[in-house]
Amino acid sequence: MKVGIIQQQNTSDVCDNRRRLGEKIMALASAGAQLVVLQELHDSLYFCQVESTDNFDLAVGLDSDTSEFYSSVAAKAGVVLVTSLFERRATGLYHNTSLVFEKDGTLAGKYRKMHIPDDPAYYEKFYFTPGDLGFKPIETSLGKLGVLVCWDQWYPEAARLMALNGAEMLIYPTAIGWESSDTPDEKARQREAWITVQRGHAVANGLPVVTVNRVGHEADPSGMTNGISFWGSSFVAGPQGELLYLAPDNSEVETIVDVDMKRSEQVRRWWPFLRDRRIENYGELTRRFID
Repeated sequence: MKVGIIQQQNTSDVCDNRRRLGEKIMALASAGAQLVVLQELHDSLYFCQVESTDNFDLAVGLDSDTSEFYSSVAAKAGVVLVTSLFERRATGLYHNTSLVFEKDGTLAGKYRKMHIPDDPAYYEKFYFTPGDLGFKPIETSLGKLGVLVCWDQWYPEAARLMALNGAEMLIYPTAIGWESSDTPDEKARQREAWITVQRGHAVANGLPVVTVNRVGHEADPSGMTNGISFWGSSFVAGPQGELLYLAPDNSEVETIVDVDMKRSEQVRRWWPFLRDRRIENYGELTRRFID
């Protein structure tokens, strides 16, 4: 499968961000991409640095002009397109939602982010209700896509349940970066941990992983911090965790990565982790902590 990824630096101009994404999607399709994956909340700045009710104005319905735009782009480009939107489900009810569009522009399915962080500069619990759709892959003409979002990346349970439900690829739209007060060593540890844990999901489940992050500095509107420098580093890993592509941490990228979708079958024959799971002994995983 030819997988197109777009690592973009955003501005406050939503229309311009969207226009640039549309042009890049079309260019990747012209170069042979079959699947295109966008970063988390790709239409706007990462507004969760502050808690402001005004930011709810950025949310859109699933039948909005925004979803129609990406549906149209997917159809014109003839690609399966993974998007990430701030969903207004109802008054006072919002989600961080990924919509996946088929090559003809129809909606193949959606995923609502399950794990919601609440850290300095990442105040997502103020905005997003946890997802209620479970860990179900989205069936497309290219296969079953296990779409998860950002903070979901750190949870092996999420990746495993996608795999157990038949996902053929794990996909993570993402918005993560550095705070300026962190030391260079700490910044390196954070980024490497982020890459390593997702490569581990690839290994443990015998599946390729596609992760697309945003890039560039975004100021803190409150002025309480020095903002976030998103570390880019979008990557694609194979089913043994092998890096097929790693983007730079400081510049925009649009590229296509070839992923051998047949390789997972062979890797799972060598390393039959699903066969050897002791499922009768895992019941305590549903507990918060074992005292």
